[in-house]
Amino acid sequence: MTDQLQLGVDLEAVASWMDGQDLPTGPIEHPVALGGGTQNILVRFERGGTSFVLRRGPQHLRKTSNDAIAREMRVLAALAGTPVPHPTFIAGCTDPAVLGDAVFYLMEPVDGFNPTVAVPDSHRGVEVQYEMGLNAARAIALLAEVDHVAVGLGDVGNPEGFLTRQAPRWMGELESYKDLDGYEGHELPSVDEVASWLSDHCPEQWTPGITHGDYHLANLMYRPDGPEVAAVVDWEMCTIGDPLLDLGWLLATGGLGMHGGIRMPPEEKLIEAYSEISHRDLTHLRWYQVLAGFKLGIVLEGTNARAKAGLAPKGVGDMLHAAAVGLLSQAAGLVPR
Repeated sequence: MTDQLQLGVDLEAVASWMDGQDLPTGPIEHPVALGGGTQNILVRFERGGTSFVLRRGPQHLRKTSNDAIAREMRVLAALAGTPVPHPTFIAGCTDPAVLGDAVFYLMEPVDGFNPTVAVPDSHRGVEVQYEMGLNAARAIALLAEVDHVAVGLGDVGNPEGFLTRQAPRWMGELESYKDLDGYEGHELPSVDEVASWLSDHCPEQWTPGITHGDYHLANLMYRPDGPEVAAVVDWEMCTIGDPLLDLGWLLATGGLGMHGGIRMPPEEKLIEAYSEISHRDLTHLRWYQVLAGFKLGIVLEGTNARAKAGLAPKGVGDMLHAAAVGLLSQAAGLVPR
């Protein structure tokens, strides 16, 4: 069996757990670590003629890693039967003792590709990439239309005051990074100014729904035979909040060129495609774009702080710090003067 240290997962423990879950039995075969994320661990393997993908938190777990993965399990299970493209959930383990410290779950492999990693020749044309961009907006609009209470997620998150909490909550997160040895503080531009504007201009009326929380092309898989989204992945930041933040996230990451080699449609076309499906009020969309850049910048700076403390690769930390600076600069540029 492949060295578990290379994979970050004790596959013998996984096999023992699977034996009690009415899942295929036999030896675990062809295990391989999958990339695409910056820290969370993904391992694909076969057992009993069936392919599985295991997902768990990073090798050095954050305080919230297990809670995030457990929530992710619930959300993926709840999305079964909805039109939202997502990985098919198979089974999950919420007992961290099985792997020593981490909860985990199994899902079906997604037949598709991530456009920020590699784009096949069939998807290099302008027209197909234009449709890929529109379908990214449509996929997240489908999520915005799901009734979270009806699918059993009414007790996930705390939507009451969700928007008003955002600026102080993420400023507190940024401040907490100072607790990591080796991190001397952030160098993010205009972060105080942006936080103040967000607090002063928070929309008063909005409708709660399922919010992915990290929506950009790096978290999408596309079908190999067309421009359709095969699955939205990486649901660890999902909560019940304001789904318009996801549209803001897509627009904010596009403005910084975080869509890989995909030539995206103009911003107004993405908004139009979203509006074809979702009837949410877009009056305050700029606010959501600013919040997206602000929040994602702080999230990415967290990995830089962890890298300074030796808990993440230095190269990844440097790359994400540069992205965080760009996101905060972009967010500040959207704030009316």
